[in-house]
Amino acid sequence: MNNKYINIYNNLVNLTRNKELYKNFFQQDTFSDRLIFFLFHFAFFLKVFKKNNKKDILQEIYDEIFKYFELTIREIGYGDVTINKKMKNYLNIFHLILDQISNWEDESDSSKSRILSNFLDTEIKTSNLIIYFDNYINNLSNNTLNFYIKGVVKDKF
Repeated sequence: MNNKYINIYNNLVNLTRNKELYKNFFQQDTFSDRLIFFLFHFAFFLKVFKKNNKKDILQEIYDEIFKYFELTIREIGYGDVTINKKMKNYLNIFHLILDQISNWEDESDSSKSRILSNFLDTEIKTSNLIIYFDNYINNLSNNTLNFYIKGVVKDKF
């Protein structure tokens, strides 16, 4: 497997582990919620970098990230049939997220809240998540794609 984009994957995983994302969950956060946050991070990543980068590079990144994503699910212990089904579901969710966030910057906070609530399993206060993702987009916009390819980012938004 090509490890050219492993740092991007590691960055996304690192950001998904940010405890601030889960502080307003009324119940324990779930594995599914963590995967959804991963998909949101990756969707915003692609959204920001598609403006100034070649589509073939972003397609390579997309392919590699989902290969790593699948391997992670396999390491948890799911079988082949389950993994295929779950990957299909996660890809569909990812594309729905991409569609929903296409005009994120122009959306009102209530629309952003609705978008986040549509994908998360639990009823949570989303204002901190809106601020978090707005800051994340700003951080992505202030860096180059190469910055994320070359190293693992430790920032918390």
